[in-house]
Amino acid sequence: MKIYDFNGSKNICGKRVREARKRLALSQENLAAKLQLAGVTMERDSVSRIEIGTRFVADYELLALCQILNVTPSYLLGLEAELNKA
Repeated sequence: MKIYDFNGSKNICGKRVREARKRLALSQENLAAKLQLAGVTMERDSVSRIEIGTRFVADYELLALCQILNVTPSYLLGLEAELNKA
C-alpha cells in the first residue's frame, strides 16, 4: 500500500496530538501505554513519529487518540481552531 504525503506530512493531526498530550502533561510513553490499554498497539517512537508527521494515522487510532486526549476528531483534524474538550 502506498501512503501519500499531504504538504510533506503523512498526517494532519500530529501537531494537535502533541498540543493535547502536553496539555494533559502526558509523556509520549504514557500516551503509548494508554493507547495500548485501549487496544491500539503503539510504542513511544510511533507517537513521536505521529507528532512529527512521519507516520500515517489510521482512523481507529485517531478515535482512540481523541478519547484518551479528551478532544474531538474535528480538533485533531484541524477543523476546530481551538482546543475544546470532547
